[in-house]
Amino acid sequence: MKIKTPASLSSDIVQRYIKLLFLMMAGGAIYPLLYLRQNFELTLISTMGISLAELNVAHSISGMAFVLSYVPSGWLADRFSPRSLLTFSVVTTGLIGFWYASIPDPQWINVIFGLWGITTGLTFWAALIKGCSLLAPDDQQARFFGLLEGGRGLFEALLATIAVAWFAYAVSTLDAVDEAAMVQVINFYSIVCLLIGALLWFVLDETSETATEQGDSSDETPAVTLKETAHDLFSLLLNLRVWLVALCILTGYQVFWATYTYSAFLQTQFGLDAVAVAALTTVRLWMRPIGAVLAGFIGDRFHPVRSLGIAILLAGFSLIALLVLPADSPYTLLYFAVATSSVLIYGVRGIYWASFNTARIEPRRAGLAIGLISMIGYTPDIYMPLVNTYLIDTYGDAVGFQLYFGGVGLTAIIGGASAFYLLALSKSDSKS
Repeated sequence: MKIKTPASLSSDIVQRYIKLLFLMMAGGAIYPLLYLRQNFELTLISTMGISLAELNVAHSISGMAFVLSYVPSGWLADRFSPRSLLTFSVVTTGLIGFWYASIPDPQWINVIFGLWGITTGLTFWAALIKGCSLLAPDDQQARFFGLLEGGRGLFEALLATIAVAWFAYAVSTLDAVDEAAMVQVINFYSIVCLLIGALLWFVLDETSETATEQGDSSDETPAVTLKETAHDLFSLLLNLRVWLVALCILTGYQVFWATYTYSAFLQTQFGLDAVAVAALTTVRLWMRPIGAVLAGFIGDRFHPVRSLGIAILLAGFSLIALLVLPADSPYTLLYFAVATSSVLIYGVRGIYWASFNTARIEPRRAGLAIGLISMIGYTPDIYMPLVNTYLIDTYGDAVGFQLYFGGVGLTAIIGGASAFYLLALSKSDSKS
């Protein structure tokens, strides 16, 4: 039996956090290109020569690609190292970004978003989540997932701050039109992806996290045949806890998805210009590390699933609270409202994957389970943009946003109930 000395334990902790740091950077670099609308929605639409409905269709296509790729993503994560999967995903996303910056014909926008759905879903997502789950000790799952979400959010906020500052500088000082500045922002994010991808390749090792953290025994070997994989998938579908975790993530992700329309909501309902809206929504991104890390430490202190249930309910309420703000609200009030809502919503994002540990899935099926839960939990990527388009086009901006934010906020009750049911099951485990 190998006994770990204090020095070796300290070295092990440092290695875990170094690996976590690079997971943060990968997660923070890969998604901004896909979700530029959160800071530049109307300018992006003008630059690409498309309508809001067409942009929402593109996002639905990427969402469809996400959903279809999540289970295969888990299968890949059980077989290939994070180094290979994450590097390929980040680099390829950046290369597609240069195509996007060339302002292709509108019909190619859907193709670009579909490809991004593959590079950020199929080859990326399950590798990121499984890597973090295996890095984290059992009693620090919420902390590690909170740090992952907060860290990649911090990196994304830093990139967004640079992008917004450059956009404002290009428009006001260099006399660039909004569309030209938007292209420069897209190129900036694409270059960052290439740099982070190269860094991942040279820093991460080829050894999979599964082998490193769990050992490599025949009992832990993933299913290799189609029949074995189908059997594992069917057993996961019958696991009640898998569905409860998925519902927590689905309702929490719905609330988060609604924040992608903050830009249009603030611009149309409060009369803010593009620069003011971009600055305000960037503040929202800076709340991501605060909310996620804070929720992570609170979750480890008071139980991650209990904390998740409370956070989902509060996040849904905060979304509804935005609807009661008067149209002439001062900028400071809008700042406070967006910041508070963002802390709660990112707190949910920070710890909803910490609930995965309560599903009691053995390591050899962890990637497949993550893929299945993701396929269910992230379906808002498909229907949320379509629901947004229908409500705004049918009822107009004012009523449309009330129905959109209000409906999403109310469904958070389902997520809260699922979390507390999962908590009850977890407590029964500890008693038995």
